[in-house]
Parts: sequence; structure tokens; C-alpha cells
Amino acid sequence: MEDLQVTYPGAGTFKFGDNAKLCAALIALVRAGKKRATCEAYREFEDDPAAMPVVGRCDIAANWDGTPALVIKTTRVDKVRFCDVSAEMALAEGEDDTLDGWRANHQAYFARNGGFDPQMMLVFEHFDVIEDLADR
Repeated sequence: MEDLQVTYPGAGTFKFGDNAKLCAALIALVRAGKKRATCEAYREFEDDPAAMPVVGRCDIAANWDGTPALVIKTTRVDKVRFCDVSAEMALAEGEDDTLDGWRANHQAYFARNGGFDPQMMLVFEHFDVIEDLADR
């Protein structure tokens, strides 16, 4: 991880999902080229604003055990209400084939992680993969 911080100064580290199985599945979607966006409840950044994605910054996506998996570079960040997420945004996450499927799965995710409200604000991040660390 220290080598990565030298190569990608200022990079933050995060995990996709809220459990090992989901994390592995989401990393696999990124590696397959299907997932090029992610979102999180805005409330998750209120106590740690430095963790908020920043356009142009590289960040390290970790496996559930904390080992580095991928380096991504943020290309776009939107603050949007859950109810206003478009089909295009939802499909960029690569997790579902429809907006309705995305809504159902994300409603369950947010309910598990602090509560759900259709009006809740999300931080929606688009990214490019810079490096797959499985190749190192």
C-alpha cells in the first residue's frame, strides 16, 4: 500500500459494498468493464469530507480484507437525490439491467447502512480504471 501512495499521491482507500461477497462481486464487475460508476449516501462523507471523491484524483479500491485491488480515477461527481438517479446513471454502476432493479437493490443497501429515504442525497461518482493491481 505504501508503494501505491508514492505512485498515486493523495489517493484515498475505500471498499465497494458492505460485505465481503458484495465487495468481490463489485470488483469483478469493474474488472469486466461493466461497472464504471458507484454511489454512496452523502451522509457517509459528513464526518470525513476528505473521503469525498474528487474529479481527477486517483483512489484505491480495496478487497474486503484490505488488500489493494484497483486504482480508479474519478471523472465526474454528482450530488443527486436517490429519486432523481437516472437510468443512465444506474446502468453505469453495472449492477442491474434496469433502473427499477438498481432502485430495489440500492434501497436495501441504504436501509442496511443508516436508513433509506427516497429524497436522500447521494454522491454519484463516475470513474476510469487506471490499474488492476491483480496484475502486479
